[in-house]
Amino acid sequence: MRWLVTGGLGFIGSNFIRLALRERPGLSIVNLDAMTYAGNPANLRDVETSPRYRFVKGDIGDPAAVDAAIGDGVDAIVNFAAETHVDRSILDPEAFLRTDILGTHVLLEAVRKHDVARYLQVSTDEVYGDVSEGESREDDPLRPRSPYSASKAGGDMQVLAYWTTFGTPVLVTRGSNTYGPYQYPEKLIPLFVSNLIDDQPVPVYGDGLQIRDWLHVDDHARGILHVLEHGALGEIYNVGGGNPRTNMEITQLLVDGCGRSMQAHVRHVEDRAGHDRRYAIDTAKARAIGWAPVVPFEDGLRATIAWYQANEAWWRPLKSGEFLDYYKRQYAHR
Repeated sequence: MRWLVTGGLGFIGSNFIRLALRERPGLSIVNLDAMTYAGNPANLRDVETSPRYRFVKGDIGDPAAVDAAIGDGVDAIVNFAAETHVDRSILDPEAFLRTDILGTHVLLEAVRKHDVARYLQVSTDEVYGDVSEGESREDDPLRPRSPYSASKAGGDMQVLAYWTTFGTPVLVTRGSNTYGPYQYPEKLIPLFVSNLIDDQPVPVYGDGLQIRDWLHVDDHARGILHVLEHGALGEIYNVGGGNPRTNMEITQLLVDGCGRSMQAHVRHVEDRAGHDRRYAIDTAKARAIGWAPVVPFEDGLRATIAWYQANEAWWRPLKSGEFLDYYKRQYAHR
């Protein structure tokens, strides 16, 4: 078997590649990544010399680069390549349209051209929008409320349209908030942990009572792998952790885990524009085909804090240059 993984130098993609190579001995993977700010070669340092792994630098929006990465053919394409951070989508919406919508279109055309057997689109629970009560199911209407979630919803709709119109063999997974090692430090957990390690304040949006469902990256990667191999074509599968927490609850756990003080280190800042209050997804469909999360949240969070504490050499170079410019743009006015 030979798979093309796009965006494999990112957080979830790199964890997926590591898992797939470890658990599928006959598999080889080509990783196509544009190496934007969040695409870090250090994420896959431990597999980069494997004869079963090959890296290709390229953009999914470039048909020639996609064709070159596919080469003589692949059995599946798993698309992690995306602009993913809501805050950045507010600062620069156009970049999200290019990658999440136009890039998805290029990949779908490549699936048709090269007769690829399976294409999996990695999406997000944010496409359902704010969920005041209950849990979103796969057949619920999409109500994205940020440029990021709108671009991801646009990609999803293209994928499903190709299934209906052309019979393109597609699958979609929609994951909840994911945490774990190798996550770029703009997101809540790695940002807060790295700030706390440096005895710096952490910026909590508004009252901090926004609710997210947290999913360990190992469970997310296993969910994607399971759907790729066992999901029914043309279907969507929610992949969630079943761990709803307010941002303030997460902050308290991180502050305690780093041995810091809420009073000294928590700084409430102006809330994000259009900030969704709550996400929640029903995962019965994914569970029905044999997947379920297994990492207990408290254990996973403790291990994540410990990983960032033990791997300063990984994240310190990231919190410089471009990151500092972004951090200033994002928080100085707040």
